[in-house]
Amino acid sequence: MQIPSEILSILQKLSQANFEAYIVGGCVRDLLLENLPNKQPKDWDITTNALPEQIQELFPDNVYENNFGTIAVKTDSKNPSLKIVEITTFRKEGKYSDKRHPDEIKFAETVKEDLCRRDFTINAIAIKLKGQKTENKDIKYEILDLFDGKKDLKNKIIRTVGDPNKRFQEDGLRLMRAIRLTCELGKNWEIEKNTFKAIKENAQLLSFISKERIRDEFIKIIDSPQASKGILLLQETNLLKEISPELEQTIGVTQNKHHIYTVWEHLWRSLDYASKKNFSLEVKLASLFHDIGKPLVKEGEGKDSTFYGHEWQGAKIATKIFNRLKFPKNLSEKIIKLIRCHQFVYDPEITTDAAIRRLLVKVGKENIQELAQVREADRIGSGCPKALPFRLRHFLFRVEKVLQELEGKQPSLKILKINGNDIIKKLQLKPGPKIGAILSILLEEVLDDPKKNNTKILESRAKGLIKLSGKELKQKQTRAKSKYKNILEEEETKIKKKYYVN
Repeated sequence: MQIPSEILSILQKLSQANFEAYIVGGCVRDLLLENLPNKQPKDWDITTNALPEQIQELFPDNVYENNFGTIAVKTDSKNPSLKIVEITTFRKEGKYSDKRHPDEIKFAETVKEDLCRRDFTINAIAIKLKGQKTENKDIKYEILDLFDGKKDLKNKIIRTVGDPNKRFQEDGLRLMRAIRLTCELGKNWEIEKNTFKAIKENAQLLSFISKERIRDEFIKIIDSPQASKGILLLQETNLLKEISPELEQTIGVTQNKHHIYTVWEHLWRSLDYASKKNFSLEVKLASLFHDIGKPLVKEGEGKDSTFYGHEWQGAKIATKIFNRLKFPKNLSEKIIKLIRCHQFVYDPEITTDAAIRRLLVKVGKENIQELAQVREADRIGSGCPKALPFRLRHFLFRVEKVLQELEGKQPSLKILKINGNDIIKKLQLKPGPKIGAILSILLEEVLDDPKKNNTKILESRAKGLIKLSGKELKQKQTRAKSKYKNILEEEETKIKKKYYVN
């Protein structure tokens, strides 16, 4: 185990002052996980029999702004996860009237009392430093595992410390945390049967928890490697109806000839694809909710049933859900756009550049790639064998081509440091075809040598071109246009190759 020197130093200082000190919680779990040998904990927690005022005396550079006996000790570490280390006095807790926080905090005398109050066995393992060495290679440790947490780590089991009903009644958020850990820790993790049963029986406790805390756990589940497993577990344990009853209403809703799954199956399978592809959180959530409006707009049964306007209805329902769970405005607005626009129609033979531009305005050019990813997830969730068929690849090609034009990345007269009005004014000419010919020739020369795209150089060159005969000017313009056309075709070919479009 590679324990950082900052943590070793704190443990050593407490030990030298004749206090017990243990590393506890998720950081110990992460250190001991055999399948994640290089995983570094996001934060570090230490528990001790030293009282808060004694901790403060040992570590003067601290923050103490809570009622839980936790001192936030500042270090000089450059590692963000080690800049603050929380040290908490051994404690035991009273009743949990609000199903979230203990009515009172009492300091305990032993580490055993402290570990007894923790949520899951894999989070109730403690590590104690033996000896006074500060280098990792010389360190000896004592692992305190009172509830077989190491065994559960090995067997990939989520199990509560002691009576699961009591643990969940103490803190209702633990219901979701059990599922989140199952999803975060990797494949083949399971919830122990009595713990699972207790989650199901105590699902209503989630109603006591703040929407913000529920949202945070829900997002972590969706953003985990096993997101679809998490959604299924939420549904199986009756927690989903406490979080999003709207998703529950999609269960058993059959679809038409374009789908082989029910709406519910389609949604979690779409999420599964988005998760496996490691798409953004917004795409994962849009994939989960994109067809949530279907139960309300469904007409008919069987292969010819319809769901007209489900994307608009889905956007309204998603808005309600995100407002209820207090999602950040920028996050929810983006997801809602993806849901509302996921039914976009594209036909290579019919769809115009103007239609592409309108879609870019509607969904936002910064979101267009993610809209295509939602379509990918939608297709795979429908049972289609290909995530990126020709039409979707061609759509992405057209989008990139239009974006290059909009963003001025495609060669055009707009890149010149001089325009027609400048030439007319400087050379005292009248508007006419000669002006267009001069600009075409100048563009060709600038494309050959970008250094020539200088106002003075271009003005001088224009003066020389105006002296040419009409025939000579026309010939140069024809060559310039031909070269410009070739450049555009080359750029288009590059984009086509990128998306495997012929």
